[in-house]
Amino acid sequence: MPPVPPVPPLDRNASTRFSEDEDSGWPTGEPNGPEPTEGAHGSGPSEGEEGRLREELCEAMAAIHQRGWCDGTGGNFSCVLKREPLLLLMAPSGVDKGRVQPQELIVVDRDSQVSRGSGRASAETLLHLAIVNETGAGAVLHTHSQAGTLLSQWSWERAVRSAPAARTLKPEAEALEEGHGAKGLHKMAGSRSPQAEAGAFEEAGGEASGEASGEDGEKAGGEDGVAYLEVRNLEMLKGIAGITTHLGEVLVPVLANDQDLTRLSRRAVPHLGRAPAGLLIAGHGLYAWGQGLSEARRHLEILEFLLEQRWRQLLLEALVEQGLGSAPANLGQRS
Repeated sequence: MPPVPPVPPLDRNASTRFSEDEDSGWPTGEPNGPEPTEGAHGSGPSEGEEGRLREELCEAMAAIHQRGWCDGTGGNFSCVLKREPLLLLMAPSGVDKGRVQPQELIVVDRDSQVSRGSGRASAETLLHLAIVNETGAGAVLHTHSQAGTLLSQWSWERAVRSAPAARTLKPEAEALEEGHGAKGLHKMAGSRSPQAEAGAFEEAGGEASGEASGEDGEKAGGEDGVAYLEVRNLEMLKGIAGITTHLGEVLVPVLANDQDLTRLSRRAVPHLGRAPAGLLIAGHGLYAWGQGLSEARRHLEILEFLLEQRWRQLLLEALVEQGLGSAPANLGQRS
């Protein structure tokens, strides 16, 4: 089955474009919605517009929290408040995202520094900024759902295992001398850190002549240490902007987790333009984005649905392989 064409980049200056598919009802674009920042370069939003955006972001965070996608103090969520100079409106770090009030949101500048409000910005603000700068997104939503955490780790580990056996990790001192930093961390007690896995996978990708493919819908390859989670032939794919058919596949990029957010953001940049409005970080979660908050929220809900479908499909396939699902006619019958 041929892959779905790459999702077109977001158009920051797009006018209202609704062209709904008669079956799915999903719009192919989004109106210049609640975000007052679309096309704003100098003056920024009015006080009333900013107030509405604060309320809508808090409402979105509460709904996402209610679905169990950002338990504890997990997740982070942002909207573009102003383009030039770039300002993000977001929740402060270390708070329950389901209970944040509009006045508690902070404003963060392009250097990830808090310019207004109390509290500190999340270290992951750097990745939000990278996504906004590379895609023109007006909102970025990051979740820690069970499905996103599970499948991102599964995809990455399978990709590393399927890479060429020639991959090796250099001793830490040698790696540091060559400027690899944490990418060159050596094995410790027979295990690898995510950073070490990323380094090994990058080295393997550089040596490989083609793309390594794992089983069950994950793909690996390339010189930049990226895996892909494949989702195909589902009607809900059409909820992603730019996709108009259920036939085909999308490949969600998966990167190794890294506590160095500068390095992680740099690794993410080459994959953002072709990503289906979403990116997975292994063992961590999902980033989804859109032209504005409503489109980002739709993309998040669609991608989380697709992730749920993927792990349920894997479970069903495993049951069938074990012979546990080979007699559906018996289901519900008394023994």
